[in-house]
Amino acid sequence: MNLSPPRNLSIYQLAMEVQTPPKPLTLSCVTLLSIVRAQIDLLIEEKISATIVVKFPPLNIFYSELKRYQQHFGDAAIYNCQLASVVEINPKVVGGVYLNNLDISESLNSVNSSATDLSHYLVELFTENHQIKREFFFIVVSPEFCSFTLGHRPLKKLKKKTLNQKNRSQTPSLIAINTFDEKVVRGVLNGIKNISNLEKFHVETAKLVYPPTAPALLTNKLLLAQVQRQEEINSQKSKNRLTNFKQQNLKLRSDLQSKDDYLRNVCQELLAPLTHTKTALSLLNSPNIKAPQRQLYLDMIKRECDRQNSLITGVMDLVELERNLETTPLEPVCLSEVVPGVVSTYQPLAQERGIMLAYTVPNDLPNVWCVSGGLRQIVIHLLSNCIKFTPNGGQVWVRTRTRKCYVQLELRDTGIGIPETEISKIFNRFYKVRPIANEESSCAGLGLTIVERLLQRCGGSISVTSIPGEGSTFKVLLPSVSN
Repeated sequence: MNLSPPRNLSIYQLAMEVQTPPKPLTLSCVTLLSIVRAQIDLLIEEKISATIVVKFPPLNIFYSELKRYQQHFGDAAIYNCQLASVVEINPKVVGGVYLNNLDISESLNSVNSSATDLSHYLVELFTENHQIKREFFFIVVSPEFCSFTLGHRPLKKLKKKTLNQKNRSQTPSLIAINTFDEKVVRGVLNGIKNISNLEKFHVETAKLVYPPTAPALLTNKLLLAQVQRQEEINSQKSKNRLTNFKQQNLKLRSDLQSKDDYLRNVCQELLAPLTHTKTALSLLNSPNIKAPQRQLYLDMIKRECDRQNSLITGVMDLVELERNLETTPLEPVCLSEVVPGVVSTYQPLAQERGIMLAYTVPNDLPNVWCVSGGLRQIVIHLLSNCIKFTPNGGQVWVRTRTRKCYVQLELRDTGIGIPETEISKIFNRFYKVRPIANEESSCAGLGLTIVERLLQRCGGSISVTSIPGEGSTFKVLLPSVSN
């Protein structure tokens, strides 16, 4: 073992320099924690007061193990190693322990409360090797027992070469060493002393007494505990994996059921106009049919063709929307640039039916987030519904205003209204509110479904209030770009 390593030597390299180096293991951070817990349990159970030198990830769960040990052995020496960032001649007190000629590094400040509540000595490491940033270790030394556990997270190239694995994605997160060899422990501590400046650490570690050989009884007991803990971890992982599989299976079944229901609904919707068309065609073949009846059946065929065309177009629009919606980026859109154009498109239809159609959209409204073309679709579907279900001579208003971090788009009509029991259903696929008297609806029942999907994508919402016979109000909230 080289007792005077260069300043750029890593702890992992130190451990591997012995004549017969320990064999590297491959493990995860969870398994590293399991090994630490097993050793703490052994020290507590065997009542061993040991000197502990650590460099842990900045996680509460690791430092809580040291705190648990210190509750049983308050006089045990614990040295917490951190990479030095700033050094000043300025004494500090950490956890009640006086540190000479040492300033607490920024790295210690990032360690959480479990570490700062612990009574320990801070050992700053001065090295040019950035690999130590990627290393975590746990060293135990006592006359009865000593051990060295290290988790080394190498660079990808070194990791692949060391483990001789072809698939990097299967490489575990840590290359590890777990040994009870006194030579390795002594050499690593000497190496740490050469890159640290805490005098107490130098003096006290020089006085340490190591066991001449690894005690078989203790090491066997520890290894058995580690195996048991690993089995518990593997068992828990298997349970979690099984639970995840079950949840995924349920989700897949639910998705398949939804698709089956959707396909069944599409078929039923397509079947109705086909049946009516077939009936009309068979009646047209009657030799005794008169001209008015012929025209009636021809009008029925045209109406059912329009209905089927609307249905197919709506289904295709919804499928295309749901296929690409989650990956379609949001963009800022101005309501004052969209609403007037849509209203002017429907103005001739409203005038033909004697419906007063008006809008109020201030020009200074903030932009809102929506997918490309989505805001126009929302306004078209809502406005067409308002006009469709408003009797001749009725009124339809479109208004906008700001509400905190949203912009509200409101469409109100004096139409037939929606029964309270049906309001929760109107956003379902193919659901249709009954048409007004003497008028058949050729809509597919997908407009409000599309509106809801678009609003979900942009983080907006829609609410409906209605009184049968008096009218309905649709309030859409769209997230403002300025917030």
